[in-house]
Amino acid sequence: MVTDPLRSVIRELEERLMQTHVRNTRALAAPLLAEQFVEFGSSGRTYDKEAVLLALAADTSAAPEVANFSVRQLAPGVVLATYRTVHRDSSGTITRQSLRSSVWREVNGRWQLEFHQGTPTENV
Repeated sequence: MVTDPLRSVIRELEERLMQTHVRNTRALAAPLLAEQFVEFGSSGRTYDKEAVLLALAADTSAAPEVANFSVRQLAPGVVLATYRTVHRDSSGTITRQSLRSSVWREVNGRWQLEFHQGTPTENV
């Protein structure tokens, strides 16, 4: 069972990775990703830590809204976070949404992202 404090920690880490200043600063983003990090992109391509850090450095998009955030424990020190991201334009109209899943592992008292996948969905 995942406690509320752990759920809050994982959500804060997920949202930290969505902040432009973190995404654009390797020294802030790199420690959040495990060395063996893997991402399955919506393009169908697979990305490793280095490829993601390079992409994040160039990303200037605004942080999305996070909805339906949930965390469940897979094993001791390993959790799965699932949620929806919602992007809006300047008028507040939803421009895109994605379902997200992330596997986080605690190593030496620090949580790191091991795996992430984002799947675009219809705007509902």
